[in-house]
Amino acid sequence: MNYQADEKGYYGDFGGAYIPEMLYPNVEELRTKYLEIMNEPSFVEEFNQLLKDYVGRPSPLYYAKRLSEKHNTKVYLKREDLNHTGAHKVNNTIGQILVAKKLGKNRIIAETGAGQHGVATATVCALMGIECIVYMGEIDIKRQAPNVARMKMLGAKVIPATSGSKTLKDATNEAIRDWINNPVDTHYIIGSAIGPHPYPDMVTRFQSIISEEIKWQLKEKEGKEDPDYVIACIGGGSNAAGTYYHFLDNPDVGIIAVEAAGKGVNSGESAATSQLGKEGVIHGCKTLLMQTDDGQITEPYSISAGLDYPGVGPLHSHLYRTGRGEFFSVTDDDAMIAGLELCKLEGIIPAIESSHALAIFNQKKFNPDDIVVISLSGRGDKDLNTYIDHFKL
Repeated sequence: MNYQADEKGYYGDFGGAYIPEMLYPNVEELRTKYLEIMNEPSFVEEFNQLLKDYVGRPSPLYYAKRLSEKHNTKVYLKREDLNHTGAHKVNNTIGQILVAKKLGKNRIIAETGAGQHGVATATVCALMGIECIVYMGEIDIKRQAPNVARMKMLGAKVIPATSGSKTLKDATNEAIRDWINNPVDTHYIIGSAIGPHPYPDMVTRFQSIISEEIKWQLKEKEGKEDPDYVIACIGGGSNAAGTYYHFLDNPDVGIIAVEAAGKGVNSGESAATSQLGKEGVIHGCKTLLMQTDDGQITEPYSISAGLDYPGVGPLHSHLYRTGRGEFFSVTDDDAMIAGLELCKLEGIIPAIESSHALAIFNQKKFNPDDIVVISLSGRGDKDLNTYIDHFKL
C-alpha cells in the first residue's frame, strides 16, 4: 500500500481538491509550487534554523519511567508540548509562513479550535511582520480564553464564528469565505492535515520532523530506530500525521490513532469519526465525515476543543480503511483521568487532546518489552479551567 499523496492529492480513496471555482487560482498556485519551494536549499536552511533557534527543536523523547512501570511497558513521550507556543502546531506555521513569503503573500488567515494553531500562526506572523486574521468558534473563544488573549497580544485579529456549532468546523468555513474574497494577497495557513490538496501533504511534510527526530532519538536510547507502536490523538490529524510519517511503510511499527468519543461513541455527543463517519466532502477534500443519511454534517462534540471536528484528514481515513492504523475512541472522562495521571506520575500537565492518546492503556495491553512512543502534542496550560471544573480542583 502507498501512504503518500498521489499527484492529485489522493491517499487511496480519500483526498483531492473539492473547491469553488473562485479558489482554484489560489490552490493551483500552491499545488504547482509548494514542493519546489520546500526543496529549495535556502528554504530548507531557513526552516531548519527557525526550528532550532526559535521553536527549540529537537523536542525531547522522554522515557516516562513511572508511567512505564504502571502500565508494564516502555513508554516514551515525544515532548511537542515543549515547543515554543506549547504544541506541535508551530512546526507547520513556520513552514507555511515561509511558503507564503515565497509566494509574495502579505496577509495570513487561519482557523483554530483549541487556539494552539491560532497562537502558532499569530506567532509566526509577528515574527515576519505580516497581517494575521484568525477565525475561531464563539464557543471555543469562551473555553480557550488564555489563547485568545495570546493571539491578541501577538497582534492578530480574532474573529468569532457564530454559525452552526460555533466551533472548529464553523471557523474553517469562515476562513474559506475570507480566502474566496481575498484571493490575491492572502495565504490560508490550515492547521490540520486536511483541506484541499496540497494542504494535507504539505502539513504532513512539515510535521514529519516529529517522526524524523523519533528515529534518531530512539536509536540513541534503545539502539534501534523503530518503536513497536506510535500513538497520537486525532482530530484533523496533523500531530498524528507527523508522528506516523517515517513509519508508514514499515509494517513492524504499529500505528494507533485515538479519537474523541465525547460522552460515548453512540451518545450523540461524540467526535469519533472512524466509527461514525461515512465518505463525504468537507473543507475541500473527500474523507470520512460524520453526517446524516442525506449528507448533512453532524455536529461533533468533545471536551477537547482541538478534537471537536466532524471529519479527519484523508491520510488517516486511508490508514483506517486499509487497516494500517488501529483506531480507538476515548471518552471525555477517560481522557481527563489519563491527563491527571500523567500530572501525578511524571509532573507533566498535558493538553486534553494529548490526554486522549494517554488513555490508550485502558483499551490496549502492550508487552513489557514493547517500545511505545506517544505524541504529547501540547501542554495543558490552556485547559486548566477545564481540568479545574472537571475535577472540582
